[in-house]
Amino acid sequence: MTPEQLATASKPTVLALGEAYSRCPTTLRRARLLGISGWAFYVAGRAGALGDVRAETAAATLGFIAPDAVADGWDAALRVVRPSEVAAASLAECCRWGDDRLTALPQVDRLAALLERAVTAADASGMPLFAAWRAMPSPARTPGARVAAGLRLLREHFTGAHLLAVRASGMTPLEAVLAGPEGESGAMACGWPPPYPPVGSLVRRRLWAEAVTDRLVAPAFATLGPADDTELLELLAAARTYTQGLRALPARATKPSGS
Repeated sequence: MTPEQLATASKPTVLALGEAYSRCPTTLRRARLLGISGWAFYVAGRAGALGDVRAETAAATLGFIAPDAVADGWDAALRVVRPSEVAAASLAECCRWGDDRLTALPQVDRLAALLERAVTAADASGMPLFAAWRAMPSPARTPGARVAAGLRLLREHFTGAHLLAVRASGMTPLEAVLAGPEGESGAMACGWPPPYPPVGSLVRRRLWAEAVTDRLVAPAFATLGPADDTELLELLAAARTYTQGLRALPARATKPSGS
């Protein structure tokens, strides 16, 4: 398996698990404790890794979210707390979620080590948000927290690479969202208001951009050997199945926060 093939195969799970913590009720409570909305926590929690930049800069790095929607969340957070503090809180919640949900995962130490190798080897050229996240001090101490942090960083790497690929394809971020699997509902979720342009002719460009995304991410996986490739995919699949099983359990059956 080539590094590019590994990027393609691992992408769905990395994208899904890399943001799973953001939907956790405990994470959403953290936003309320900071005195901001869930949307402000999401926007500032991602772009705040860049520091206390202007909303326009945050929108440029987030890319796929409408600039007006970014500005709404960014400015709302800025009136209450520094975005860099929100980003630190977001990373802490990511690690807390990983400690709660992933520490009991079989071979969690091995998965953490493989993810950390990929994150370290990733090329951050043209991806300032990923670079900023990778440079942030991590509070991850347990294997589960390290896995969650690694997935979070790799997700940001995939997203940054996809933004570069989309722009290289000649598409706008809105067109890429519309041509994607969620279509208009995805555009609305990202804050882009209708009416929307037709995108039937853009499907091939979207597929090209997906392939270029995987090519850009491939250096992150080049450090892994053939045996590591197979093991990483198996462990990622096990992690996804494991977390899906936890969601099906009553709340009292999962590890409580802080234990």
